[in-house]
Parts: sequence; C-alpha cells; structure tokens
Amino acid sequence: MHFRDLTEAQILAVAVTAEEEDSRIYRDFAASLAKDFPSTATLFTRMADEEDNHRRRLIDMYRQRFGEHIPLIRRQDVKGFVVHRSTWLTRTLRPEQMREEAALMELEARRFYEAAAQRTTDAGIRQLLGDLAHEEQNHEMTAGEINREQSAAGEVEMEVHAARRMFVLRFVQPGLAGLMDGSVSTLAPLFAAAFATNNTLETFKVGLAASVGAGISMGFAEALSDDGKLSGRGAPGLRGLVCGLMTAIGGIGHTLPYLIADFHLATTIALVVVAAELAAISWLRKRYMDTPLLAAIFQVVVGGVLVFLAGWLIGSG
Repeated sequence: MHFRDLTEAQILAVAVTAEEEDSRIYRDFAASLAKDFPSTATLFTRMADEEDNHRRRLIDMYRQRFGEHIPLIRRQDVKGFVVHRSTWLTRTLRPEQMREEAALMELEARRFYEAAAQRTTDAGIRQLLGDLAHEEQNHEMTAGEINREQSAAGEVEMEVHAARRMFVLRFVQPGLAGLMDGSVSTLAPLFAAAFATNNTLETFKVGLAASVGAGISMGFAEALSDDGKLSGRGAPGLRGLVCGLMTAIGGIGHTLPYLIADFHLATTIALVVVAAELAAISWLRKRYMDTPLLAAIFQVVVGGVLVFLAGWLIGSG
C-alpha cells in the first residue's frame, strides 16, 4: 500500500511495529558488541530504551482512539520505507558501520513522523507524532554527542583498533595462511608434473587436484584448530571456509595457465602468476601483520623458490 492511503489507525499501527523493530535491532547490535565494544553497546542500549518508550506512547494513543486490537502492518508493507537488513546479517559490521546504520534508521523515523503528522486531523495524534519526530531528531543529536564524548575519552579509537584486530584474527589471518599454503605448497606437484610430462592438460589436472585437496585439508585444519571462544578469532566454520577458499584460490591461480596448449607459454605465464602471488602475499603480511616488507619478501619468496626448485628437480629427474 502507499503511504498516502494510510488511515490514522494504520499510521499508528505502522509506527508501533517500526518502533518494535528498531528497538530489537538496537538490542541485537548491543548484544553483539557488548563483549568487545562496550561503549558502543551502551549507546545502542540507550537508543533501544528510547524506542521502547515511543512504542508504549503509541500503543496508549491507539488504545484511546481505536481500541485494543492493533493490526500488524510492517514497514515493508508500505511503499517508500527503506527495507532494513536482518540483524543476523549486520553482526559482522564494525561499530562505526553500526552507528551509520542507526543514523539512517533515526533519519527515516523522523521523516516518517513528520510526514504522518501532516496527514492526521486528530489533534492528539498529530501532537504525539510531532513530538516523536522532534525526539527522533534529538536521538540523532544525542548519538552524536555520545560519539563525541566517547571519542574524547579515547573509547572510539580503542574500538577501532579492536575492530581491526578482530578483522585480522577472523578473516585476514586464516585467509593469508590459506593463500600462502595454496600458492606455495602446490608449486612442487604442479611443476613436477609439468616438467615430467610436458603435457599441459595433465599438468592442469594435477594442479587442480592439488589445489582442491589443499583447500579442503586447510579448511578443516583451521576450523578444528580453535573454537574461537578464548582467542576471539570468531566462528571456526567461517574461518575454515575463508582459509579453505583462499588455499584453493592460491593454487588454482598458477594452475589455470596450463589450460593453454603451448607448454612453454603456459609455464611462462604460470611463473609470472606465481611471482604476482608471492608479491601480493608479501604486501598483505606487511599491511596486516606488521611484517617489514623486505622480511616478508624474503620469507615468502625464499620458501616459494625452494618449493619450485623441488618440483623442477623431481619432475626433470
């Protein structure tokens, strides 16, 4: 239905369900942040309490004007509202991203109340909707003040650093471990097969098998290594998936050139891809693991060259 077609009873009904949903979203945000980001969790708890107060006032007004039964009309039933993401999808958001999401929610709520107040003729309902629009605007200002207070106290900066650490622990570390393993460990079987057979298709099959096998092995190893409860590294299944996929990608990258029929051209391209992979790994280690670039290059390149030489010698012999 269109917003312009809503009756006063329906406007109140939509407002009730909207406030209920917003309160639930803020409490979900607070629960997901309470352990690692207590300052932001406190902000969302305060905002959820305010939304609960709005809901009670709206229900009281509905009861006075239209009785006890409130029809279930949700925001997605009315054209013009923003469809919010499910909170289980937003649990991976960083604190500052959750603040941005909340700011958009408050802005949308204020605009709704302002537009709804213009459409009502009942003085009591009009006053309530106008008051709520004003309070939603105050929410935006209050959230900004709280953010500034937390920033001045250094709490927001601490949360940013904590969020970065969590991102590194939960995604970068397992992904980088997988990429390194896939890029390096598959070199020996791939190039051993290449120099032993001089057959690009057979080499491709060996490389693909090695990449997929390494991905499965590394994925399970990562998932079973740590449940994440004490280390803070997050869900083991997700880490295993990231690690396994990056392992497979690391191996498949220099395997794909062997789809080319010309053996020498395929091998040349594969070596260029290997060099690019090792350079990318070195940069990622410097960027996220604070490893000096020269040290990262030495560690990765030396390992890669040794594994390549092992594959070359075995295949040539």
